[in-house]
Amino acid sequence: VQLQASGGGSVQDGGSLRLSCGVSGRALSNYIMAWFRQVPGKEREFVAAIKVSGGSIYYGDSVKDRFAISRDGAKNTVYLQMNNLKPEDTATYFCAAVRYGSSWYVWEDYEYWGQGTQVTVSS
Repeated sequence: VQLQASGGGSVQDGGSLRLSCGVSGRALSNYIMAWFRQVPGKEREFVAAIKVSGGSIYYGDSVKDRFAISRDGAKNTVYLQMNNLKPEDTATYFCAAVRYGSSWYVWEDYEYWGQGTQVTVSS
């Protein structure tokens, strides 16, 4: 299984970006797909997660009401729509996958990781 994250870039405060995470190798139907982010020197932070087969979605407190996670089963892709971006959202964003039933929030539990995509928000 390989995860390929893309869509990062540089935006102004208040701008928007959409990240994509493509899954190849096999379908992860009984998995949770998530986005984490990390700033150098800090712990990897949970951003959002979605159950691939549908239904459950969770967000980190710092991104609620601004970010939206979604999936396209036909394209085997998970998206993170990021609106009203703030400078504190600047980080490297990683997509990840873990079997359903594991913890949503604990990055150490995730089995598969994408390579990371940089998001920079300037004030």
